Amino acid sequence: MAHITLPQATVTYRELGPPDSPHPPILFVHGALVDSRLWSAVAAPLAQQGFRCLLPDLPLGAHRTPVTDRAALSPAGVAELIHDFLVALDLRDVTLVGNDTGGGVCQFLIDAHPERIGRVVFTNCDAFDKFPPFPFNAIFALMRSGLSTRLLTTLLRPRLLRHSPVGYGLLARSLDPALTASWLDPVQTDSAIAGDFAALARAIGRTDLTGIAPRLHRFTKPVRLVWGTRDRCFTPELGRRLAGLFPDSAVTEVANASTFVPLDDPGAVADAIAAAATLRTP
Repeated sequence: MAHITLPQATVTYRELGPPDSPHPPILFVHGALVDSRLWSAVAAPLAQQGFRCLLPDLPLGAHRTPVTDRAALSPAGVAELIHDFLVALDLRDVTLVGNDTGGGVCQFLIDAHPERIGRVVFTNCDAFDKFPPFPFNAIFALMRSGLSTRLLTTLLRPRLLRHSPVGYGLLARSLDPALTASWLDPVQTDSAIAGDFAALARAIGRTDLTGIAPRLHRFTKPVRLVWGTRDRCFTPELGRRLAGLFPDSAVTEVANASTFVPLDDPGAVADAIAAAATLRTP
């Protein structure tokens, strides 16, 4: 994996596909307590089709290197970090793809820094006052210190609990136990990473997306939504409401997929991204 040192943090990332691709680059943004491997089964076929795919591990709880500046650990702050990542790598006309908390971060990014973004693909994600949705709003409220974060996530060491509705069980139909365990390992074993996530949880508790929603109509470039219909956290109606904020939007509903639609149906997500990435921007 490559890494890049930004003022806020050192970010590790994977790059798949040809660096000189004729297509716009694709940047994948994951959510809280997961890392870029959420997107592996989506990015791999896109890379084989000739798309340049960048998959950063963002400081959202499953990262391995503590951040330099915890003041950056807010949704808007992580959006700034992603913007700095784009600038540092001189990425332009980017196809931005977000899931879960990462989709909320993407909304902050296109509100503050739309100039390097050519188009957006949202999969099931936070929107409006669902940031985060029940029951994760209650769980995050209990994780606002490093100690409580370590204690609560340690309770999820057994697979039965980790894949229950208070863990990852609401988010996907099929979960890899080794992958979900590795996502929680940093906050369970590293007090600095636990402190990073606690700072993020506190900031999320002070934030929602209703403030920026009325401004999102200013993003006139293509927006596509790929939405799992079995999601009890981010319902199809929420996806349709989010799509309605943008002048150029369309929704593809994916049956039998939940929040982690990149895991439940990576083919549907990859197809939608490939179609979106070829759209010309105004």
